[in-house]
Amino acid sequence: AAAAGGADSLHIDVMDGHYVANYAFSPKTVGDLRCVTDLPLHAHLEVANPDAVLHLFAAAHMIIVQEDTTPDLGATLTAIRRLGCAAGVAVNRSRSVEPLLPWLDQLDLLLVMAVEPGFGGQPFDDSVLAKVRRLHAERAATGGSWAIGLDGGISLDTIGRATAAGADFFAVGSAAFAGDPAAAMRTLRAAALAGSP
Repeated sequence: AAAAGGADSLHIDVMDGHYVANYAFSPKTVGDLRCVTDLPLHAHLEVANPDAVLHLFAAAHMIIVQEDTTPDLGATLTAIRRLGCAAGVAVNRSRSVEPLLPWLDQLDLLLVMAVEPGFGGQPFDDSVLAKVRRLHAERAATGGSWAIGLDGGISLDTIGRATAAGADFFAVGSAAFAGDPAAAMRTLRAAALAGSP
């Protein structure tokens, strides 16, 4: 359904019950999905110690780590690349993107969390759009090619504003699973394009 609706990738939240108070998806899930879809798989590791489990998610096309879970972000990004995966970093809505600016040229995606990680269905926090605008300005100034993403609370009411702020990747959850997922994805894509600057 995601592919039929025009999704560019599948975003898989991996949760360990420690970094967030929830559990979701395992390395086996990523491997199983790789066998049944041609869409790129993004494994978003919402786990307390991503460095210990990176290798378990090598079936993903991209591995995304939370920036506050690794003591040496450079080493983590290098380890992800050595697995043959693209590298992404997620930043929680309460944290600044400024410390991540030196790492941008090593990223494929900087994912801004618009909700607290761990549970779906939360409302979108509009204050994160300032982070998106800051990243968009930085990318324009430096000629970067990394994507700016938003995760959480993405809906028909929020995706246009997010695109207008400079986001170009969206991890869509609840909004894509109501009724007809393929139709929902097509409608969300149209709303995102309508909000493009």
